[in-house]
Amino acid sequence: MERYQEEAVRAISDLVKTDSSLAKGTPAMPFGEGAAKCLADFLALAEGMGFQVTNYDNYVGEVVFGEGEEFAVLCHLDVVPAGEGWTHDPFGGEVSEGKIWGRGTTDDKGPAVCALYAMKALKDEGFVPKKKIKLIVGCNEECGWRCIEHYNEVAHMPENGFSPDADFPVIYAEKGILQLRLHFDFDRAPFLYFQGGSAPNMVCSYCEVLPRSIQATRAENCGLTTRGKKLIYFGKSAHASTPELGVNAMLPVLSYFERDPGIKHVIDLLFRDACGLTQMKDETGSLTMSPNMAKFRKSQLQIVVDIRYPASIPYEDVIAAVNKMGVRYETLNHQPPLYHEKDGALCKALSEVFEECTGQKAEPIAIGGGTYARALKNGVGFGPEFPGDEPVAHQPDEYILVDRVGTLIKIYKKALERLTK
Repeated sequence: MERYQEEAVRAISDLVKTDSSLAKGTPAMPFGEGAAKCLADFLALAEGMGFQVTNYDNYVGEVVFGEGEEFAVLCHLDVVPAGEGWTHDPFGGEVSEGKIWGRGTTDDKGPAVCALYAMKALKDEGFVPKKKIKLIVGCNEECGWRCIEHYNEVAHMPENGFSPDADFPVIYAEKGILQLRLHFDFDRAPFLYFQGGSAPNMVCSYCEVLPRSIQATRAENCGLTTRGKKLIYFGKSAHASTPELGVNAMLPVLSYFERDPGIKHVIDLLFRDACGLTQMKDETGSLTMSPNMAKFRKSQLQIVVDIRYPASIPYEDVIAAVNKMGVRYETLNHQPPLYHEKDGALCKALSEVFEECTGQKAEPIAIGGGTYARALKNGVGFGPEFPGDEPVAHQPDEYILVDRVGTLIKIYKKALERLTK
């Protein structure tokens, strides 16, 4: 297993060096050159191992091992933008301090490579699966899932499988995801320019504004920095499903203008939850609301909000609460919740694998994040993050432990062996 770990570490480092965040696309490269290159490199690695591979028009790729009933392992190779606050090159693939540093090491290039090496380890041992394992790697998971839509049009999606894009021991439920663009109109806004955030599912880590006038004392009280005629604030990025782990740069900038009734209304709705959306909760947790992107154009402040709502709360109830805001909006993305019984066969099998490989007790959990498991009739999230891990997805200085790479290969190898024999 040590040899596989060493090879996988090099492969992860190499893939991280390509910025595969969403970029301007072309008919041949729908999500940009970086995503297409990353997909080509991953499939070339798999083909070199002797696996059958298919590139579906640079939307999504597939690595196949075995024949029979299909079983999916769903990963993604695209990443969110780097954002601010890094002390390591986000696309350097640096290996130091027992870690591989870079955007995508944990979410989700690292786990994708580990799943591939788990398949290689089985193949090298002479294991012949009684099912067709499909390692499916998408290139648009972070921004819309057009990769999965395309795959469903040109290929066949298995009914069963897991996605190594979440947490251990196993994810039995995921909250619903709702991303909205809200429109706030101003007759005379107190600023001429307002811009913040880099991705809908990533806590706003940078915000800047061109106010009509700067009051130095108030700016200082809000923690803002003056840059020419602009005011700026650096926050801390985090995954939108856990906004409490970040520092939203939008709030201090808006707070500078809070004396304006219109801005105060924005703050009350989105940061003080005046309509009580976050009071909705169930066993999968409370509703979270994270305003992550903002821009001001033609007397209108547009703010993109990421909402993660509890799995048992009807979508209609969430929309009814949103409508109480009295703000015009458009829906950018909606993914219904995922929910499976904790004692179902798939959850039970993966829990047993986790316990056998780690010696830790496995109790299925729910998360606010969303994974490709939702693309399956019977799919769950399975790793790579362990209980107690430092949260690093969508944050600066994302990393994966070198030793964790070997552990993941071991876990995914046993899981695939157990579920396809």
